[in-house]
Amino acid sequence: MKNTSNRLERCAASREIDSTGHHRAKNFVGTVAGPEIKLVLNRIGVMVLVLSTLVLLALASCRAQSQTVKASYPVMAPLDQYMIQDKAAEIALARSAAPPSISDKSEVMILERTGYKIEVKGTNGFVCIVERSWGTSTDDPEFWNPKVRAPICFNPSAAKSFLPIYLMKTRLVLAGKSEKAIARAISSAFDNRKLPSLEPGAMCYMMSNQQYLNDQGKRWHPHLMFFVPGEAAKSWGANLPGSPVLASNDPQERATVFMVLVEKWSDGTPAPPVAH
Repeated sequence: MKNTSNRLERCAASREIDSTGHHRAKNFVGTVAGPEIKLVLNRIGVMVLVLSTLVLLALASCRAQSQTVKASYPVMAPLDQYMIQDKAAEIALARSAAPPSISDKSEVMILERTGYKIEVKGTNGFVCIVERSWGTSTDDPEFWNPKVRAPICFNPSAAKSFLPIYLMKTRLVLAGKSEKAIARAISSAFDNRKLPSLEPGAMCYMMSNQQYLNDQGKRWHPHLMFFVPGEAAKSWGANLPGSPVLASNDPQERATVFMVLVEKWSDGTPAPPVAH
C-alpha cells in the first residue's frame, strides 16, 4: 500500500549507482600504469556518463509517476461516482470484509448523500462499511480516487473510537470541504475532544477479495489492522526484516496502524503468496 514510498526507495537506490560506480572507477585507475591510463580514463568517462544519464532518467520517471497520480485525482469527482446504487450490493460488499461468522451478525452502514447511515442492525458490536478514497490521509495522491472500495469491519472498540474519525471526514467531504480544511477540522476535533480517544484492543478486518484499496492495490492482500495511539511501530517490532507486522504512523488520526497479512480471503479462498 505504500507505493509512493517504494518508488522513492527505488529512486534513492538509483542515485547510489553514480557515487558507487565513480568510487570504484577511481580505485581502478590507481592500479593502472603507463600508457594504458588514458584509455582507461576514457572508458571510465563513458561509463560514468551512461550511469549518470540512467540515474537522471530514473529520477525523472519517479517524479513523473508521482505527478501523474496526483494529476489524475486533483479534486473530488461527481458524487455519483463514489456511490453504490444497489444497497444490497453495498451491504454484501461491506460484509465481505470479515468471515461470515463475524460479519453476518455485524451492523452495516452504507454511504448516502448526507453521510453513512445504519442499514442493518447488528448484535455483536462489530460495524462493517465500505470505505471510500477519503479514508486515507488528506495528502495522499488518491484521496479523491472514485474507484476506491475498501470493505472493512471494525470490532466494538474500533467502532466506538476509530470509526468516528472516518465518519467525520465523510461529512466534511460531502459538505464540500477541501483537503486542508478537512485536516484542520480533524485536528481541532481531537484537540477539543470531539473525537474519542482510542480504546484498547481496537482493530478491524480487511479480508475482502473484492477490495480496491488504490490503483495499485486491487485485491492486494487480506489483512487485519490494529490501532494504537501515537507512534508505536518500534515497540511492536514492525517493518523489520522477517517481521510479519507492517506499520504506518498516521499523524492526522494520531495513531499507528499495524497490519498483519493473512493467508485466506474472508470466503476461505487462498490469498496471493506473501513475498518475504
